[in-house]
Amino acid sequence: MAERVKFPIRIALLGCGTVGGGVIRLMEDNAAYLASRVGAELCIRHVLVRDAERDRVPECRREWLTTDPEVVLGDPEIDLVVEVIGGADPARSYLERAIDAGKGVVTANKLLLAQHGPELVRRAGRAGVDLAFEASVGGGVPVIRTLREALTSDWVRSVHAILNGTCNYVLTRMRDDGVSFDDAVKEAQRLGYAEADPSLDVDGHDAAQKLVVLSMLAFGADVPVSGVKVEGIGQVDQLDFRFAARFGYTIKHLAIGHDHGERIELRVHPAMIPRGSVLANIDGVLNATLIQGRALGPCLLVGRGAGDMPTAVSVVADIVDVARSRMEGEPGLSTRGIQLNQRPLLPHDEVQARYYLRFDVADEPGVLGHISTALGAHGVSIEQMMQEGRAEEVGSAVPVLIITHGATEGRVTAAMQAVAGHGFMKAPPRLIRIEDV
Repeated sequence: MAERVKFPIRIALLGCGTVGGGVIRLMEDNAAYLASRVGAELCIRHVLVRDAERDRVPECRREWLTTDPEVVLGDPEIDLVVEVIGGADPARSYLERAIDAGKGVVTANKLLLAQHGPELVRRAGRAGVDLAFEASVGGGVPVIRTLREALTSDWVRSVHAILNGTCNYVLTRMRDDGVSFDDAVKEAQRLGYAEADPSLDVDGHDAAQKLVVLSMLAFGADVPVSGVKVEGIGQVDQLDFRFAARFGYTIKHLAIGHDHGERIELRVHPAMIPRGSVLANIDGVLNATLIQGRALGPCLLVGRGAGDMPTAVSVVADIVDVARSRMEGEPGLSTRGIQLNQRPLLPHDEVQARYYLRFDVADEPGVLGHISTALGAHGVSIEQMMQEGRAEEVGSAVPVLIITHGATEGRVTAAMQAVAGHGFMKAPPRLIRIEDV
């Protein structure tokens, strides 16, 4: 039998920042091994950048660089386009053009996928090309591949995930070392774990985008990112950690998804979880995703969720998969296997959970009675109730801490609003959901 001709797979890279540089380095370091896995050499032909004069990784050859998208997208010899520029535009138009031209596509762009993922998947399916996006969630943790391939035979009931390393690092430092929120964020910035503007991370929106991408694979859901309940970690303080420990919990920032049959539930927020939970000791900048399958039961994936090389590992793994499918003459199979439907979201008021409630109140008679009466009037049952100490001086606040039995969020929110109107309240009441995972 004649040996099969091993054509090179020609690749265009859109972007060459931290992740793009990692991709080039990994491809250069492992070139022979990757070629053996694909059955053909992987050759970078173009690298689209905004500034061709900027210093880049030594492996990035100057002859690859261009600032003209037409040089890249208009080249008919390109087989595969890899997008690591981030943002919705112009990345969306670049990938649409690549898909329509029959090129395989790899992207690490969580924002683009959260906003336009379903339509890009459908477009790729119609064009018969692959759209791979492992690196969009969890960096080097293979959660997308696990949901898309390993769990194809099962039905995912729920996902509980730590998806943002900045939030996890900040909460770990606050819990373990008593560092304030502001100081922990500044430390994360110094170490390169947080951006100069950390709001996308600490306000929860980065994790919400990733959760929407996960829901595409876990629940076959086409849902708007605007429908996700999102809260950040800025209101969590040392008192909350102290009481979490007293009640047997720790605090993590979680992205949570549940399949309720007719509807799905998606939310991102700080949560108290039992100290014995498998997620309780996922610390520092690590990411973790706990998947509950109907047949499989629990499946935990843990690893580095960001950085040049962890993310590059996932990008290059996708490159290998897409290149191999082209070599075998079966492009687009994995993309056509993603079936998405618009699924209604469970209204936030109907979310059922237990709650940690904190009321900072004046130290005066009758306060506990007013709070418990308001909760009871709204159908919220108290499991534990505690007042911490006495006020150190007249007019200062003391915290009242409550753990509720299961209740809908609408009832709990209404009860808190009723309490908030009383004159004894010294600050707005606070709520942290309890997740028994």
